[in-house]
Order: sequence, then C-alpha cells, then structure tokens
Amino acid sequence: MNTPHWALWGIGTLALAMTLPLQAQPATSAVATPASADARSLTSPLDSPSAVDSNYHISPNDLMEFDVFGVPDMKRDLRVNASGEVSLPLIGQVRVAGFTTQGAAQHIAARYEEKYLQDPQVSLFIKEFTTRRVAIEGAVLRPGVYPMAGDLTLLRALALSGGFAPYADINQIVVYRNGSGGEREQFTYDLDKVRAGKEVDPSIRSDDVIVVQRNARRTALRDSLFSDILSTLNPFK
Repeated sequence: MNTPHWALWGIGTLALAMTLPLQAQPATSAVATPASADARSLTSPLDSPSAVDSNYHISPNDLMEFDVFGVPDMKRDLRVNASGEVSLPLIGQVRVAGFTTQGAAQHIAARYEEKYLQDPQVSLFIKEFTTRRVAIEGAVLRPGVYPMAGDLTLLRALALSGGFAPYADINQIVVYRNGSGGEREQFTYDLDKVRAGKEVDPSIRSDDVIVVQRNARRTALRDSLFSDILSTLNPFK
C-alpha cells in the first residue's frame, strides 16, 4: 500500500523538528536533558548541597552525615570545627578539612582499620556547606548550588552546570546579586561576546544567582511545528 503524500510530508517535517533542539544550543554536552531542567525554582536554599561537585574540599563549619556500613549505631551528623576536625567515636578528633568527601572517608576508614574495624566502609555526605557558593538555574543540564573554590568567572561557573539545555538563550544570561546596601542588582551578559573576547568574562561573587533564560522565539517555533505536524497527521480532526 502506498503511503499518502501528506503522511510522508508530516514524517519528514517531524524528523526536521526533532533536530532543532540540537541546533539551538552550543555543542557543550552530549548528555540528554530532562524536559523539566529549566523549570526548577529559584527558591532552593543556598545551603542545600543538591549539586555539590565531587571535587569540593571540606571546610570548617560544614555539616556532614557520617555512616559506617553495617554499624548503624555509628551513624551521626558531624560539624567540622574551626580547626577543620570532627570528633568520631573510638578514634576521637580527625582532620577532614581540605579533603574531598571521598578522600576524608578513606582517611577515616584507615584510622578505624588500625585498631577497631576490619575493612570498614565509611561514607560521608555533606548536608550543609558554609563556604562560598553560587546558584545556577534555568536552561542548564544540572541546575543547583555549587561551592566556589577560588576565583570564579561566568564561563567557569556555567561549566559546573554541565552545559546548556535545549533552547537556552546564551545571549541573555542574567546574574542576580545582592548589592552593598541590600538592594537586588541584575546584570545581563551575552556569552557569545564573552567567548569571542568582545566582552570581559565577568567575575562571579559568593551568593550570586545565575539564570540561563530560554529562547522564547525558538520555543514558540518548536511548539508551532509540532502543532502543525499533529494536525497534518490527523486529517480527520
């Protein structure tokens, strides 16, 4: 049976429309993006470690969850003191500041293995960090709050979020900042110009909120194309 011309046209248009998200964003990542990635709320608390980088180094005053697999009585929350140490059962004070969570867990496990436990499986999870941090929201692959290690610029901050989601508008990146007088400041940057060296890569400060907007025109075009395709594929509507 021959396929009707209107069906062939609809299938071809659908295939073209499916390629638009790939063309509407820089090729910064090949990771699939959840449809809701750019719909996250800006109200996430800045002490929530939902996106703490695995290379983050523990700092004084961080709050961590400590656990040893198979020993439930040892599970507890630990606050890193001003000296960068935590107090642990049996082994006392152990320095963890400067370690990643994985490195600190291995260090603690080695201390327990010396006298008390055989092959202990130690885990550490940061529940709250009090170091400098930046929130990245909107049309990015991994929205969240990220700790700042050293100086950070806009390009480096956006790299933490894993790249852009489909239909990200990289010419309208907004940085929200609390001014010295408590007022809310807003700055807009064109990432194409920053990458090309036409604009300075701006410095990011602690507690800044970076929002990558969606491109409204491309989003509307996509919605219109899919609406037309569905109407074409359903001639009896």
